[in-house]
Formats: sequence, C-alpha cells, structure tokens
Amino acid sequence: MQLAEVRQFADGIRSEIGKAVVGQADSVNLMLTALLAGGHVLLEGAPGTAKTLLAQCFSYTLDLQFGRIQFTPDLMPGDILGSNLFNFQSNSFTLTKGPIFCDVLLADEINRTPPKTQAALLEAMQERGVTLDGKRHMLSPRFIVIATQNPIEQQGAYPLPEAQLDRFLFKHILAYPSQEEEMRIVREHGSRLAMQDPAALGLRKVINEPGLAAAVAAVGGVRLTDEVVSYIVRIVRATREGATFELGASPRSAAMLASATRAWAALDGRDYVIPDDVKALALPALRHRVLLSPGAEIEGRTTDTAIRAILDQVEAPR
Repeated sequence: MQLAEVRQFADGIRSEIGKAVVGQADSVNLMLTALLAGGHVLLEGAPGTAKTLLAQCFSYTLDLQFGRIQFTPDLMPGDILGSNLFNFQSNSFTLTKGPIFCDVLLADEINRTPPKTQAALLEAMQERGVTLDGKRHMLSPRFIVIATQNPIEQQGAYPLPEAQLDRFLFKHILAYPSQEEEMRIVREHGSRLAMQDPAALGLRKVINEPGLAAAVAAVGGVRLTDEVVSYIVRIVRATREGATFELGASPRSAAMLASATRAWAALDGRDYVIPDDVKALALPALRHRVLLSPGAEIEGRTTDTAIRAILDQVEAPR
C-alpha cells in the first residue's frame, strides 16, 4: 500500500465515524496512530462523552472483532482471559476463551477493578499473548486495548500502577463538545431511546484485514532522521532533569514516541517525520509516564503545563 492510500483510508475512517460520533477528531487520530504503531490507548473523560460508541464505531469501520469488558470490583482475571474447563464427555480440558480474544478490546472503566485483575492485561498488551495453565495462546496481531476511565469517580477506584500505565501508548483526555457540536448531538441522537449499533447508524466498513496489514507495513517505510531522533530524546531527557518531575519519562517512552510519529506521518501521507509530528504526540504520549514533584504541585502546575513548557524550551530541528 502506498502512503497516499494510507491517508485515503484514514480519511475514510474519520468520515464514517463522524456519522455517529460528533467531534472527537483528536481521539480518532490517536486511535488510528496507536493501531498502526502497535500501541494501546487510555481515554479519560466524563460519562456521556461517547467513549464506548467511539470504540465500537472504530472497530466496525476497520472490520475488526470487537470485545468489551466492564471492569468492576469483583471482576477476576479468569473473567478476562478465560479458563480451561473439564469436559466430561471428552474426558479432557477445553479452553473457554475470555473476551480478550478479539481485535479491539474496550476495557471500560479499567480503574474500577483491583490491581490483580488489572495485571491480567499486562502480558496481552505487551506481547499480544496470554498464558493459561502454562500454555501460551497468541492474540490477534491487530490486538489493541482502548481503555476508559472516568476522572470524577474516585470512590471505589483503583489508580492504575506505573507498569500498567506504561503499556499505553497514549493517554487522551476527552473534552466536552462545543456548543455547536452539542446541539448537533442532541439533534441527531436526542430522539433515540437507546444507543444503536454502528450498522444501524449508517456506518460502512472501510478496510479489511489484508488492507490493514498493508497499511501497517507502509508505516515501516517512513523515515526518521537523526535530527528528529535527537529531538525526541532531548524532550524525554528533559523530563528527568530539573525539579519539576519526581519521575521522568523512560527510554522506552522515547522509543514508543518515535514509533508513534512514524504512524502519524503515514496517516498524513508522508514518508518522513517532521518535528511538528513530535510536538503533536508528545503530550498524549508522555503525560501518563511522568510524575510531578510535590514542589511543582504546590506551585499549582499540572503535568500537561509542565510538558508544554519543555516543548517550548527544547529547540526543534530546522
């Protein structure tokens, strides 16, 4: 697949999702980038901001198998992965696959379940495989986790540990729609009694598995110059210097950001990465991998403002 075709397919995905989800263009772009870069996305937003519908439409337009897990305090690892059950007729154990065996997994309210259950996703997110009773089972090569969490629900929540957060390529914060967008939402969805599936909303499938595999392969041809690599490394290292952050971003953060910029450039139809690609992705790629120092918090600074300050300070290549 040529990079021009990658851009065309991305435009098609955006157009189809736009039939059901008003706004959220940034979310769609980050999800497409994560898919092509082999990463995962954490969406944080208030209830009612179309996180679930967005994931469903994303999966449908890409012709990928959709799975959903509603995370609750009593959810067990076996509810996610599945288990081997004894079949008395065949006198043997049979694997009953859990909902994780899909292409696009919506991990809804992932911070509502204890760390033991959250950890069940670690191996799958890192290696696209799970181990059940000592036997390895591989997941789809397109496996992507789109996790959601609601920032206002603190009671009964279990904050994701650093190891879990580091598995996500992006953490994206969904904002409320503008007044014009909200009026369109009410006009288009206000008469529906329940959320409809993507097909009923008029969405069509834009690409199939061979086409998606070709798009992923095309990303491998995107060039990343030494100047841009140096720019990424200097940004990441800046989070580990000074007193703003108690915990800075790791070298793996730099590698994942670099991979994401190549996918971002491919979606724009380019075979090379530019500094603006890095600037566009640095915030969602780093905000969940750093920890503000107590002094910075006392001063009223936020993670986002601190990262933006670094982007302003680190000189971009010309």
